[in-house]
Amino acid sequence: MIGTQEIIVIFLIVLLLFGGRKIPELMRGLGRGLKEFKDASKGITHDDEETNDKNGNR
Repeated sequence: MIGTQEIIVIFLIVLLLFGGRKIPELMRGLGRGLKEFKDASKGITHDDEETNDKNGNR
């Protein structure tokens, strides 16, 4: 398991590498990517259900 100290060290390294101005942009991009992935996975499930309905399967 990752402890509190490891998370702080990782955060400091990211802060040093990217700077304070770039981090919000990176987090926004990460959030958009996760949202798109979540929406796409819901779409796949929804498509599968429609296919089963058309074939009379459930």
